[in-house]
Amino acid sequence: MKYVSTRGSAPVLEFEGALLAGLASDGGLYVPESWPKPTMRGQSYADCAATITHPFVADDIDFEVYRDLCVAAYSTFRHPDVAPLVEVAPGHLLLELFHGPTLAFKDIALQLLGRLFDHVLAKRGERVMIVGATSGDTGSAAIDGVRHCDNVDIVILYPRGRVSEVQRRQMTTVDSPNVHCVAIDGTFDDCQDLVKAMFNDESFRKENNLSAVNSINWARVMAQTVYYFTALRTIGGKASFSVPTGNFGNVLAGWIAREMGADVHRLIVGSNSNDILTRFFESKSMSMRPVVPTLSPSMDIQVSSNFERLLFEMNGRDGRSTTSQLQDFRSAGSFEVSNDQFTRWIAPVFRAHRSSDAETVEMMRRVYRDTAMLIDPHTAVGLATAFACGEPGIPTITLATAHPAKFPDAVEEATGIRPTLPEHLADLFSRPERSTDLPNDLALVEQFVASTRRAL
Repeated sequence: MKYVSTRGSAPVLEFEGALLAGLASDGGLYVPESWPKPTMRGQSYADCAATITHPFVADDIDFEVYRDLCVAAYSTFRHPDVAPLVEVAPGHLLLELFHGPTLAFKDIALQLLGRLFDHVLAKRGERVMIVGATSGDTGSAAIDGVRHCDNVDIVILYPRGRVSEVQRRQMTTVDSPNVHCVAIDGTFDDCQDLVKAMFNDESFRKENNLSAVNSINWARVMAQTVYYFTALRTIGGKASFSVPTGNFGNVLAGWIAREMGADVHRLIVGSNSNDILTRFFESKSMSMRPVVPTLSPSMDIQVSSNFERLLFEMNGRDGRSTTSQLQDFRSAGSFEVSNDQFTRWIAPVFRAHRSSDAETVEMMRRVYRDTAMLIDPHTAVGLATAFACGEPGIPTITLATAHPAKFPDAVEEATGIRPTLPEHLADLFSRPERSTDLPNDLALVEQFVASTRRAL
């Protein structure tokens, strides 16, 4: 499989090259040249993951080796099904994606990604410096995925005071010499802009051998396609999926799974008050507004980077058109797609809904009252969206993206119950923290990253 950039001018790469590069050299995101139609085989989640996604890596990694990497990745999950389905109301199910080491859906991709990195780098005799931005969950999942990697250093930027205490401590309490956390004075979008700027600084990027594991890395999105297939197999037919959405990677994985043959009916995008995506699906116009802090901080985003991959498809894979639209977005704060594009690509598949904090609290309260289940605020946004946009006769599966214990204050406010952390994280609040505070200043951040890089 070959990989091309959404901006159209970066070199075409094999899987290993796209994995290690993360962001393309022209500032774009890598996508495969075509969408395979795999056959899902095996009973375990690891077997399904191997057969569904191996076509994307087949030229670089032998199937049996790749299957072993999948088995190792998903052996870290606390539920035998990895991503089980639970009924929450008639016609509505939760797809629990939080049974991994850091209690968030991002473990499903990042436990595999860490093993892919170490495998490929060992084969090549290379080391990389991973630089990433997080609105909460990506950072801890990325850190856990690579903390034991011999050939990887990692620096994670997070917005100071805008992640939950559990989310922060899951990053800052990791005592591995290759792990470094930086609290940035700004928003998640500021952190993400710093990461993109480092990748676009060609000399800095090459000197420090930068790579990325957040959802700009194709392998992240690839791994997330799997649970759409396994959920549909479990129910034995088609379904719509409601996805609480920030950076658009999780819902994009659903769209890709649909392109690969999964019987996905609708993809329903759930937004909080930072509703740039909902406004786009309502109006055909993508327009930025200031980020508003909410009870669902992982969704407090106004630049959904992975939307670029869908935009590339909508533009007939024309990198120049995609680049022009994104430049308009950065300079003017908005862009609009054509009526034809919207009618062909968006209207048949996507729906969207926004939830205020009050509505999010009410949904958490409702679920606890009706089922005695605790859900986190991001899952609550997704479930509110499912109830608002689901269709009679079509099951709606809401992606439960985080364990409620990651957001204990919000859950307690809604239900009166303070969720407890699982046993493997029971001492999290007594562990010493290690983090560096920096301003939103590219030069200072680059200086810090360079200072942490270890020699091969």
